[in-house]
Amino acid sequence: MTQTIENAWDVLAADWDRLQSKHLREMFDNNSDRFEQFSSSLDDLTVDFSKERIDADALKHLLDLARAADVEGNRDAMFAGEHINTTEDRAVLHVALRGSPADGYQVDGQAVADLVQPVLNAFLQFADDVRAGKVTNSKGVAFTDVINIGIGGSDLGPVMATRAMSKFVGEGPNVFFVSNVDGAHLRDTTRDLNPETTLFLIASKSFTTQETMINAQAAKEWVENSIGVEAAKAHFAAVSTNLVATNAFGIAPERVFGFWDWVGGRYSLTSSIGLSLAIAIGSENFRAFLDGFRDMDQHFKTAPLEQNLPVLLALIGIWRRNVMGCATVALIPYNQRLENFSSYLQQMDMESNGKRVTKEGADVATKTGPVIWGDAGTNAQHSFFQLIHQGTDIVPIDFMITAQPTSYLVEQHDLLTANFLAQSHALAFGKTGEEVRREMLEAGGDPKAVEALVPHRTFPGNRPSTSILYRSLTPYSLGRLIALYEHKVFVQGVIWGVNSFDQWGVELGKVMANRLAPMLDEGADLSGLNSSTRGLIEKIHTLK
Repeated sequence: MTQTIENAWDVLAADWDRLQSKHLREMFDNNSDRFEQFSSSLDDLTVDFSKERIDADALKHLLDLARAADVEGNRDAMFAGEHINTTEDRAVLHVALRGSPADGYQVDGQAVADLVQPVLNAFLQFADDVRAGKVTNSKGVAFTDVINIGIGGSDLGPVMATRAMSKFVGEGPNVFFVSNVDGAHLRDTTRDLNPETTLFLIASKSFTTQETMINAQAAKEWVENSIGVEAAKAHFAAVSTNLVATNAFGIAPERVFGFWDWVGGRYSLTSSIGLSLAIAIGSENFRAFLDGFRDMDQHFKTAPLEQNLPVLLALIGIWRRNVMGCATVALIPYNQRLENFSSYLQQMDMESNGKRVTKEGADVATKTGPVIWGDAGTNAQHSFFQLIHQGTDIVPIDFMITAQPTSYLVEQHDLLTANFLAQSHALAFGKTGEEVRREMLEAGGDPKAVEALVPHRTFPGNRPSTSILYRSLTPYSLGRLIALYEHKVFVQGVIWGVNSFDQWGVELGKVMANRLAPMLDEGADLSGLNSSTRGLIEKIHTLK
């Protein structure tokens, strides 16, 4: 970490010394233009961070930190196809998946559009053919149901986006998802389906992912037991680069769609990993989805830092995590169709920036990625908002809502919007003991009983939130929203000095599971295990 960055952190610490005793009530009372000063828009998309505990000087110093960390230079290196994933010696160019040939993206001197466009056209054509009933089973019957089998980045994004885009499904087949190696997931999903009209998509780049391949084999047996080995071959397609393995599984080459090592799993939704989404909503809507991504990509690439939405969102996160010391962030979309959005962003953020060493292998100098969690509003209000309003920890929130309803129930959307506005207001401004006392007394409350209740009904407020507002939930706006958070995660990784594009912690768990699996057999030698693991395995054998 350079001295310039150290100085930037020191200035921000001094800002917090100055601001931590100030209440958001005071900040708004003293600045009637706070919304205009601390919000930024891109067309219909607005990010309002006026309810964060910052002022103009703190924002300026956050931007100074971004420049000291060379966010702009690192951003340019990513878009140029440089190998910024240093531990794996790879480029990071998921932006090319939704780019146009005119963008000129290259990796190692090769024009990436020459790779991306043929695969994109092929899997979108396959998706439309499945929807139209042109891709059929061995008897020429159209598929009524499609099941995507994957895990992690091969599941979380498609699950989230397919649910979010349910309004745009039209006349296509039903699309389901199986990820958990727990056999109940596959069994429960297939329970009411007909194997004769079910198509499986096996999503695994290496075609060796343990959980995915176990589920794939079980799905294969389910179909084969019903219609036979040869007929079952028509019921499978794959997203993979391992043609040898997919061929051995029985999947025809023309039904295998690949992607590249410069596309990380958690950033792969706009690759052929999005095939299940494309089958759900069709190629036209999928291309609009890509357009939304590209719009945000171009904004991130070109906008000055002061107006750059991903940069501003990232810096607010830096302020929360490193200056205020908040360990978690709640993501609350006020849209039921975005109920899986926080789960999707958990992987994107926590797998990317959940790191304890820098790119150079040294211990990081600051806290890194926060815990990301959340649920859809208004459900969240009736589960964990009590803690957020009156608990002992400060939990910053990103609120999200559309101006237009996602259903025909307009009055219900008005109530949803009222709750969205009320929660950020209540968190920011709270309710003082004097306000509680006055209201209860004016309502005729007994003074003694009122005094006993005042502490319980007082809300401290001063709890930060950012509100994200856009016109409507469409393929385009969803793509733009996802890209907003992708680039936010990137900026934060640059500032923390970590490699946001590897995941060695995930790999360790896989290795250990492979080592332990044979030890679950009766009579296995457990002598080399620690006492806890050995004791648990022995208990498992007893309980079986």
